[in-house]
Amino acid sequence: MAQEFKLKDVTSLDLKNGDKKEVEVEGIEGGKVLLVKVKGQVHATSANCTHFGAPLKNGILTPEGRLTCAWHGACFSVSTGDVEDAPALDALSKYDLIEKDGAVYVKSDEATIKANRRVLNIKCSAKSDEKVLVVGGGSGTIGAVEGLRGGGFTGHITVISKEGYRPIDRTKLSKALLADVSKAAWRSPEFYKDASIDILEDEVTKVDFTSKKVSTTSGKSYDYTKLVLATGGQPNWLPLPGLKGDLGNVFVLRAIPDTQGIVKAVGDNGKKIVVIGSSFIGMEVANCLASQKNDVTVIGMESAPMERVMGTKVGKVFQGLLEKNGVKFYLSASVEKATPSSTDSTKVGAVHLKDGTTLEADLVIEGVGVKPATAFLKDVPGLTLEKDGSLKTDESFAVEGLKDVYAIGDIATYPYHGPGGDGNLTRIEHWNVAQNAGRSVAASINNPSSTPNAFIPVFWSALGSQLRYCGNTVGGYDDVVIQGDTEKPAFVAYYTKGETVVAVASMGKDPYMSQSAELMRRGKMAGKKELEGGVDIMGIDVPAEIKI
Repeated sequence: MAQEFKLKDVTSLDLKNGDKKEVEVEGIEGGKVLLVKVKGQVHATSANCTHFGAPLKNGILTPEGRLTCAWHGACFSVSTGDVEDAPALDALSKYDLIEKDGAVYVKSDEATIKANRRVLNIKCSAKSDEKVLVVGGGSGTIGAVEGLRGGGFTGHITVISKEGYRPIDRTKLSKALLADVSKAAWRSPEFYKDASIDILEDEVTKVDFTSKKVSTTSGKSYDYTKLVLATGGQPNWLPLPGLKGDLGNVFVLRAIPDTQGIVKAVGDNGKKIVVIGSSFIGMEVANCLASQKNDVTVIGMESAPMERVMGTKVGKVFQGLLEKNGVKFYLSASVEKATPSSTDSTKVGAVHLKDGTTLEADLVIEGVGVKPATAFLKDVPGLTLEKDGSLKTDESFAVEGLKDVYAIGDIATYPYHGPGGDGNLTRIEHWNVAQNAGRSVAASINNPSSTPNAFIPVFWSALGSQLRYCGNTVGGYDDVVIQGDTEKPAFVAYYTKGETVVAVASMGKDPYMSQSAELMRRGKMAGKKELEGGVDIMGIDVPAEIKI
């Protein structure tokens, strides 16, 4: 039953446009709401981001009322509470405000205020002739199916996923080695059942775009009116002796069975672990395992971790953070092979580098990239894959040359219109991008006249300190302007191509990444010379007009 709850120490709604104020709710332990004023109106919403609980008082508020979380870039409309950008799935709760007798009250109930979210209610009985078929079970899939139902789609939705479980927060696999589906899954099985979303464990082997039908390994076939391809990435194995799946206790990391295998092999910890690859996956899993008192070594071909993407100076920051956690590095190194254990010839025992170095290993984890999981689409009439195996799409993620077919996530190469993108084709392997693409496709299906969602790619990583990243270097970058202290670390790195900032990375400097993403989206990001002159982007007003 809704009732009025007094806001502590609030006597009036005398806020200025753009103000954000977190306040306590009297009579509810831990109860808080956020007061926000935009366009002359004060709104009351949940106080924390529904993705990971970040306080939204520290977020970025735009003049039209878009509130971006400082941690991972989730965006909400303050007027409705609705999600506007990934990675949040649940909306914010909205509360009626009552001003009387020198005090301010919110009208709601205790459970709603404590929940700090409005759970998406997509209960539905499929009744139209429309059939959306989604192939894949990752972040793009959950963005698509929840976007469809949340947007009022009443047709049939079928998800075919070879992983055999409902969509999970895949980011937790490398960061925390979660091995339990129930802890990694975003939603309960009942959620999908109530929404009439059928999730099937099967693998698509063939697609007939003419008859609008897919075939699977189980021998079944499924019709569709709209097809969403979201099969994600297939982890690479090194084509080297002992490292191509021919020895036990050698792992790639992509799905729950991978983490289950790693956790079992690690056992009670104290193991010698070699991680091949100094990219995000390799660095995250190395940091996680080192924190569990294992002897962890990372092998990387670059002179600094993630050097190609992040640059040498920033890469060295990551290296230093992991070294403090006990991780050892062999960089500018090349792997030759792995050899069996002397006590068990079926399992790995050592990794050998080309310079003659031998590293003992109880287990090995390969983080050497992924390729688009599109083998089932090779030689399909009417479809030409890109050189890397991906699918070329337009800004709405509709596959070029095909009708009623979309591709999202790791398999999509799409025109990028962010700073420095100029509409050039790129493929971005970010969990956040996949979910935003899924949401965009859902909007297109629900309303074919809608315009594509203009989002800036956002990425984050746990590397001893929290990394935030936005933008993309599809056209490359030629310099990095760093403001702050890389030793603490508390810095912002601006990746520039000429005068244009094309990407931003930060550590210990929230909400700089979120501010950067909004400025990029609106064509108001500071230029290289301004940044070198000491301009603080937090002092730049975010305009209302979107330019990308």
